[in-house]
Amino acid sequence: MATADRTRTFMKDVKRVIIKLDVSSSQLLVTDSDFENPNFRERLCETVESLLDLKVVPIFNENDAISTRKAPYEDSSGIFWDNDSLAGLLAIELKADLLVLLSDVDGLYSGPPSEPGSKIIHTYIKDKHYSGITFGDKSRVGRGGMTAKVKAAFVASNSGTPVVITSGFASQSIVRVLQGEKIGTLFHKDASLWEPSKDVSAREMAVAARECSRRLQNLSSDERKKILLDIADALEQNEDLIRTENEADVSAAQDAGYQKSLVDRLTLKPEKIASLAKSIRTLANMEDPINQILKRTEVAEDLVLEKTSCPLGVLLIVFESRPDALVQIASLAVRSGNGLLLKGGKEAMRSNTVLHKVITGAIPDNVGQKLIGLVTSRDEIADLLKLDDVIDLVIPRGSNKLVSQIKASTKIPVLGHADGICHVYIDKSADMNMAKRIVMDAKTDYPAACNAMETLLVHKDLIKAPGLDDILLSLKTEGVAIYGGPVAHEVLCIPKADSFHHEYSSMACTIEFVDDVQSAINHIHRYGSAHTDCIITTDDKVAETFLRQVDSAAVFHNASTRFSDGARFGLGAEVGISTGRIHARGPVGVEGLLTTRWIMRGSGQVVNGDKNVAYTHKNLPLQ
Repeated sequence: MATADRTRTFMKDVKRVIIKLDVSSSQLLVTDSDFENPNFRERLCETVESLLDLKVVPIFNENDAISTRKAPYEDSSGIFWDNDSLAGLLAIELKADLLVLLSDVDGLYSGPPSEPGSKIIHTYIKDKHYSGITFGDKSRVGRGGMTAKVKAAFVASNSGTPVVITSGFASQSIVRVLQGEKIGTLFHKDASLWEPSKDVSAREMAVAARECSRRLQNLSSDERKKILLDIADALEQNEDLIRTENEADVSAAQDAGYQKSLVDRLTLKPEKIASLAKSIRTLANMEDPINQILKRTEVAEDLVLEKTSCPLGVLLIVFESRPDALVQIASLAVRSGNGLLLKGGKEAMRSNTVLHKVITGAIPDNVGQKLIGLVTSRDEIADLLKLDDVIDLVIPRGSNKLVSQIKASTKIPVLGHADGICHVYIDKSADMNMAKRIVMDAKTDYPAACNAMETLLVHKDLIKAPGLDDILLSLKTEGVAIYGGPVAHEVLCIPKADSFHHEYSSMACTIEFVDDVQSAINHIHRYGSAHTDCIITTDDKVAETFLRQVDSAAVFHNASTRFSDGARFGLGAEVGISTGRIHARGPVGVEGLLTTRWIMRGSGQVVNGDKNVAYTHKNLPLQ
C-alpha cells in the first residue's frame, strides 16, 4: 500500500472511532513551509485552542498534495518528515503538557524487543542509554519505527514537553499514562536528575537476600529460633508506632474512596499485633524444618543416600493492603531459611515501611538485614516478575485481578489462588441449629477473607424448612445481601445473582437449591475455585461422599470455612492459600516454603557401567 493510501486508511479508522464516541473531529493539513511562517504558527495555536473549546478533536496530517519535499514521510531534509516528528513539532508549538507516542511495542527497549536479553527502559537518560540501545527493524505500523519515535521524543522533551512512548495495542494505554502509571518509556529534560544515586535495584536486593539466607541456614536451630523471638518482642515494643503509621494509611485509603473490603484488610486492629507476636512465638517453638532427614536409603554397601529438607531460595511476595501479611511472611521466611523480597501496595506504604524496619532491626549482623528486602523504588511488578534467574517463587496476596495478572506474566513459579469462592452445603439431614452457627460464622466473621462463604447450597427438601428461614433472616439481620441462583430466585423471590463465579468479599452471598449431595459436588466443581468447601450433615455416609469427591484444597464436615487458615491449622502462620496441585496446597506454612535435596555418602564407589555395584536399595532408619 502506498504511503499516502496508508495514511488515508488510518485517518478513516480514527474518524470511525471518534464518530462512535460521538465526538466531533477536524482534520488539519500542514506542510514544512507552514512552520517557517511565524503568522501561521500563531494562528495554529489559536485554531487548536478554539477547536478544543468547541469540543472538537483536531487531527493533524501532512498535506501530501503540496508538500515541498521530494519524498514526503521518507525525506528527512524538512522540518518534519514523518508522523512522529510532526507530533513532536506540534507538541512544541502548542506547548503541550504531555505528548504520547503510540507504538506496536510496550516502549523503548535496550535492544530489539524480540530478543530475550532486551529490557524495557522506563525513563530515558541520554548519557546512560543512547550508546547502549540497538534498534531493530522499522515498526510494523507507521513509518519511522522506534528510531523516529525516540528522535522526536528527545527533541520535544528537551524543549519542555514530556513524552511517553507506549503501546497502542494495550488496553487503556493513554488513560493509564494520564493516571501516572509506570508504563512505556518517559522522556523528560530533567530525567538525568532523577537517577537515584544510592537506590538498590530489585535484582541486587534478590542477590543479597540469597547470600543472607545462606548465612541464616548455617546458624544453629536455637539461633534461628532466637531471631523469631526477638522479632515478636520488637513488634510488641513498637506497637504504638506501628498503629500510628497504620492509622495514617487507613485514613488516606478512606479519603481516597477505597472499597470497604480493602480498608478492612489494611487495618491493623488493636489485638492484631499481639496475635501476630503470638503466632511468631508458636512458629519459633516448632521443630526446626531445615536440614531434616526425610528418608535414608542404602543404595549399595557403604553407599547411603539421604533425602533432606532445604529452603527454596528467594521468595517474592506481592501483596495488596494486608500489612499483617508482611509480618507472617517475613517470620515464615526466617523459619524456613529463605531470602525474601516484599512488594506491597502503595495504600499500605507507611505500615509496610515501619513493619519492615522493626523486623529487620531484630535480625543479627551475622545474617544481615538484607535477608528481607522491601521494594520501594519505582520498580513495578512487571520488572520484578522478569527476575526468574534470581527469584525462585512468587506468592501473590491480593485481588483476583492481581493474582491472575501475575500468573500470566512470569516464568517464575507462582503459588497462590486467584479466587476464594467457598461453598457451604446444607444437606437434608443437617442439624439446622448447627447449620445456622456455621453459615453465620462462614459469612460474617470476616467477609473480606478468601475463606469466607460466598455461595450457600441447600438441599431442595429444605425449601420450606423453618430452620432455613431462620438462617436467611439471621443473615439479613446482620446486613448480608442475599442473591439467588435460578431456582432460589424464583422460590424465595430474591434478586438474581449475576454469576455463580462471583467472589463478593463483602457482606453478600448467593444461595441456590440442589437435588442432592452429588448435585452439590457437581455445582462446586463447575463454579468453585478449589479453595475451601464445607458440608453440614448428620449422615456420615453423605459426608464421606462429599469429603472424598470434592476436589478442593480444603474440605470440611460440620465446620466453618473460616478454619482454613495457617494459624488455625497449627502452621504458626501462612504465606497464603494455594489452590494449585503442584507443590504446596491449601494454607501454606513453613513446609510449603521448603524443597528437597539429596545427600550421598560413599566410600569411593564408581558406576563404571554398573559392573561392580550390587544395589541393595534398603530403607534405613532416620537418624
